[in-house]
Order: sequence, then C-alpha cells, then structure tokens
Amino acid sequence: MAREVITERIWEALKVLLPAAKGRHGKDDRNFLEAVCWIVRTGAPWRDLPP
Repeated sequence: MAREVITERIWEALKVLLPAAKGRHGKDDRNFLEAVCWIVRTGAPWRDLPP
C-alpha cells in the first residue's frame, strides 16, 4: 500500500479548489488531506494520527 494516496496529478487538481488562506490557516494543506485520507482508510480516531 502506498504511503501517500494523493499523487501529484490529484494534488494539482485539488489545490485549485481549496479556499484562499484567511486568518489562521494550516501550513500544509496537502499533508492535512493525506491525514483525512488516512483516517478514512484505517477507520482510526483523529487522536491516533501520527505526529
């Protein structure tokens, strides 16, 4: 199983759909989306995300 599921091709398509940064904003949107995919794929709770 691949460690990352968001390929360059997918990321290029997704990043144009993300809202512009307003106020407090995450530093790495791609990393956040990978975390969401990991949660969905594993069924683990958010607190079990790797640091």
